[in-house]
Amino acid sequence: MDKIAITTGDPNGIGAEITINALNNLNINKDKIVIISNKEILNYYEKLNDAYEIIEIPYSKDNIKPGKITKEAGEFAFQSLKKVCEIMPQAIVTAPTAKEAMHMAGHIFNGQTEVLQHYLANKNQQAEMLFIAENFRVLLLTRHCPLKEINLTKDLVKTKIKNTFHVFENKLKIKNPKFALCGLNPHAGENGILGKEELEILIPAVKELNEEGINITKPLPADTLFVEAAKHYYNKTKDEYDCYIATYHDQGLIPIKTVAGMNTVNTTIGLDIIRTSPGHGTAFDIAGKNIADYTGMIAAIKLAEKLV
Repeated sequence: MDKIAITTGDPNGIGAEITINALNNLNINKDKIVIISNKEILNYYEKLNDAYEIIEIPYSKDNIKPGKITKEAGEFAFQSLKKVCEIMPQAIVTAPTAKEAMHMAGHIFNGQTEVLQHYLANKNQQAEMLFIAENFRVLLLTRHCPLKEINLTKDLVKTKIKNTFHVFENKLKIKNPKFALCGLNPHAGENGILGKEELEILIPAVKELNEEGINITKPLPADTLFVEAAKHYYNKTKDEYDCYIATYHDQGLIPIKTVAGMNTVNTTIGLDIIRTSPGHGTAFDIAGKNIADYTGMIAAIKLAEKLV
């Protein structure tokens, strides 16, 4: 399908209202967009200014319960993701879903990224989470897993960074990107005093990546690495690095979300179709009040437009 497809996420969260408000405030050709949702949900929250194509996912108005985590909402969110994979659009934009609701419905995935990988991956493709706020970019080597279960290997690090390198060159059109690698341990391990992962996994991976022509630093202390990134973002100046490689979820997301806030876009790379999403969650506490900030949804739609 020659369109950008937008899912509205969990019907009890802010997904529908931020989608509607974003579209109503964007100067975008309605013929470029298809919405995967339900008219009952859309009409409950807000009114679209244009007649966008809508692919209906069945849902009863009686099941719309703003702020509640329900099995029905989880099933709707999952079926929306499944449908968007079936229609094969140019790009996918997803509003936030609740993992707990999808688990209640029997769909045991750690997030939307994993659902998209399940349905879209070809030839052992691996989806990766790349967060983008203008020229500030952060890739996660590990995603939604407990800290105690982080298991870095040299092959994993090499594979994910090589995949990211190809996306930068072919999708983002950044030739010979320069990557900064965060250490896993405090102070990047201090030569083995504070942890061995840098010596045994990360440094050997970097050496082999460098030999293959990929420009990536040795593991650097994450607590100071992001200071310069923040300065460049605020001052709108060019960063030395095109992407920061974080070893785990919060290591990368705390700095970029602190600096860029709602302008942070979660971008799924590594599959045949690019997916973007606001860098925030369902915000059940304000759902249905029409006060949700839709800046992130606007940024996600704009980035999807740019990448197709």
